Order: sequence, then C-alpha cells, then structure tokens
Amino acid sequence: MSPEKTRVTRRQLLRVSAGTAAMLGIGGSAAASADPRVIDASSGTLQDETAEGSGRYTDIYEETIDDVVLVNVFGTDEQDPGGLGSGFVVDDYVVTNNHVVRQASEAELQFRDEQWRTGEVVGTDVQSDIAVLSVDDMPDGSDGLSFADGTPEVGTEVLALGNPLGLDASISQGIVSGINRSLPSPSGFSIPAAIQTDAPVNPGNSGGPLVNLDGDVIGIVFAGAGQTIGFAISAELAERVAPALVEDGEYEHPYLGVGVLPVSPLVAEANDLEDPQGVLVTEVVPDAPADGVLEPADDETTVDGDAVPVGGDVIVAIGDREIPNQELLASTLALDTSPGETVSIEVIRDGDRETVDVTLESRPETDLP
Repeated sequence: MSPEKTRVTRRQLLRVSAGTAAMLGIGGSAAASADPRVIDASSGTLQDETAEGSGRYTDIYEETIDDVVLVNVFGTDEQDPGGLGSGFVVDDYVVTNNHVVRQASEAELQFRDEQWRTGEVVGTDVQSDIAVLSVDDMPDGSDGLSFADGTPEVGTEVLALGNPLGLDASISQGIVSGINRSLPSPSGFSIPAAIQTDAPVNPGNSGGPLVNLDGDVIGIVFAGAGQTIGFAISAELAERVAPALVEDGEYEHPYLGVGVLPVSPLVAEANDLEDPQGVLVTEVVPDAPADGVLEPADDETTVDGDAVPVGGDVIVAIGDREIPNQELLASTLALDTSPGETVSIEVIRDGDRETVDVTLESRPETDLP
C-alpha cells in the first residue's frame, strides 16, 4: 500500500474513533464549551466573542495556526506502531514531543493549508520529552512562533492548538492551573517546571503549543491526565533544550546526584527544625557531584508511629533562590544551572546554617525501558 493511502486510512480511522469515543461518553471535556461572552474592560459590558472579526480567540487562532502542524510517524511493525501528534514552527524548525517521533528519523508533517512536508529529526531529548525536526521549503505563512518569557502566572488564560484525536487544526481554551509541576519521564528523572492547565487536551495534542493571549508559546503540550487537567513542558525549559538539539542533536542536563524528601511537619519535628520547609537529603549517589559534599540522612526515628529519616542536610537555598520543596529544587537546577557550573547550596546541618559549593556534572545516561 502506498504511503498516501496509508496516511488517509489512518486519519480516517482516527476520525471514526473520535466519533465513537464521543458516543460512548469518553473524554467528554473536549466537547464542553465556555460562554463566548466576555466583559469588556473599558465599558464593563458583555461582549460576544463569537462576533465575526472581534473574537480574541479567533484572532489568536488566525495568527498562530499556520505554524501548527500534524506530525505523522509511520510504524514498521507491531513493536513500532508509529504515532500521530502535533508540533509547531520555531525559527524554521518544528518542535514536538520526543514521545511523538520516538525512534523515527523522519516524520510527515501536514500544515493547515493541507500541504505536506517531510521533517527530518535533527535532535531528541527523552529526559525533557522534546524533539526538533528540520523542514526543507517551509510553506508560505509559516513564520514561526515565539516562546514566552518567564513563568506564567496561575490564572493566565491559554489556548491549546493541535490535532486532538487526529482532528486537524483544533483549538481549546483554559487557564494555567498550576506551575512547577513534575512530569514522569522514562529516563527515571522527572521533567521539572511543567505547567498544569484545564484547557482540554487529548491524544494527538501532544507536541502542540500552549499559547497565551499574546500568541506566545508558554509550553509544549505533554499529555492530558483527565477531563479537566492537562500538562505542558514549560517554554523556559524548551528554550534551553531546543536550540541545543538543533546545534548538537542532544542536550546535557545538570546533575547533582541526590535523593530528597520534603520537610513535612513530621520531618521538621524529628530533625529539630524550626519550620517545615526545604528538602531533606536522604541519599547521595556514589561518585555524583554531591558525594562527599552533602550529607544524607543516616538514621531514623519514630514520630506518631511513623518512621522518619533524621541526620541529613536540609537544602534551603541554591544561590539566591530559596528551595521550599523538591519541585523548586528540580526546576532551579534545570532552568538556572548548567553542567560544569559550581553552585552554592545553603543547608541546615546539625542545627546550623552553612553554605557548601558543588560543581555540577552532566546527567548520566540511563537504561530506558
């Protein structure tokens, strides 16, 4: 069977599956719609967002959708079934998820105007789930999107663009529901600094852009976890990873080499800490940068019937950044440091505050499942 016939059949199958899912009541959030009226800031009156030419969402959609693509990866056998997702243009390259392209060397990309291009995979990073593809002869109108600066505020209105369930050039609306989330990675390391959203996302959205109302990308859609929750890899992390993938085909993540536990009230009580904040070092990986510099918990005690580790360093800051929890530890290392850099870590050790210096290394390779 020719590739063209395979592509059409697969896309038709996805559309049939989407219709079946709707009839069975699966993924009902994708069909939900919000009141299209909004309050005009200047007049205080309700304005109809669906009025032709006046909708904010319509304007942003028209400004950005030409840079959003369907990513189609053909499988070779049952062990390599291929896949379908989304991507978007940045600086003449297409960015998507690593789990969309998997081990493929190329993918077929469909743009909004139905033009197809073959994208060559120039770099992948399983640990951040980001991949970059190069495209010869980019279609007219695909000028590229820009990553937003900084961390978005919770409550920021966002739009998810992509191809949920294979449905071309779709848009859904929501807000930023949370920041600094940790996402699972097959490498064994979590993906830090992720964004949580209630914008409906479904299979096929993965790799597409999550944009703010300026049309800037605040995240790369990672997955939907339920009817009202989805996640995206932050633009801050993507801006570090994607250029390195273009330049070198890979990205080196900073590595400290510790296992930590949040300082809960029980942990604080057991370790005679004034406040339940920071992270307790429970493990130091042998020969890691932290080995011989940071001290792990070496004993445990019982508090209200629960076993609690005691005796290790409590990390409370890296440089000028306070570290109240393990999510902030992971995102600070990922976004503010690099391999080879020496960082100052403030710890509470034996009841006293002190600062130690650690020279970070590149994260070691792991055996993937």
